[in-house]
Amino acid sequence: MRNTARFLLAAAVALTGLLAPAAAVAAPVEPTPGTMVVGGEPATENYPFMVYVSGCTGSLIKANWAVTAKHCTTPSSVRVGSTDRAAGGTVVAVTRAVNHPTIDVKLLQLASSVSYAPAPIPTTSGAVGTATRIIGWGQTCPTRGCGSAPRVANQLNTSIVADSRCSGINGPYEICTNNTNGNSGACYGDSGGPQVRLVSGRWNLIGVTSRAGNNNSTCATGPSIYGDLPSIRAWVNTQVSGLPS
Repeated sequence: MRNTARFLLAAAVALTGLLAPAAAVAAPVEPTPGTMVVGGEPATENYPFMVYVSGCTGSLIKANWAVTAKHCTTPSSVRVGSTDRAAGGTVVAVTRAVNHPTIDVKLLQLASSVSYAPAPIPTTSGAVGTATRIIGWGQTCPTRGCGSAPRVANQLNTSIVADSRCSGINGPYEICTNNTNGNSGACYGDSGGPQVRLVSGRWNLIGVTSRAGNNNSTCATGPSIYGDLPSIRAWVNTQVSGLPS
């Protein structure tokens, strides 16, 4: 199976393995702009599972585990439980990173457990047409470097579209996600961030932001590709020694 490409022009190569623990946990470093949600709006909910990864976005899947994109640099610490990347939540050290062998997904083990509710991973991502939402701290304008990252995460309502809409997609393990209205979608800085859908009134985590689905460096010009977490749920469950029910 082919190696998953970087999301648009995301620059960092993921680091793998054990990181030396710091004497004190420092807040995540301010990034240069990465991918952001274009055409969205500031988060309208708290989203306690949100994880700010320097230059990227992530999601809490267990009290001491988060998920992001493999192409994102492994950080020394993350901020968990806040939609504000500079305040609130809890800053916690990262002790280990585990890359999925096939798709653009990386697990981050945290030095200590946090009290925020993780996002559950369902058994299926959903059929074509399923309503979803993407959330992230990515650029809100479409060309690389056109603006700074928003302090508050942005969100955008989207949907799953046919794999044929995304070039180079690994169908069984990735999701092709619509660029709403033809000019809205994920961008630099959203990499690793959540694609969620409502299940019984609760946001369930189905996708991890990976890359553009049309090989265009300008954001939101076509659908985006997301790592399909339900398709690798068994692998995730093993790596984290059991996902919460």
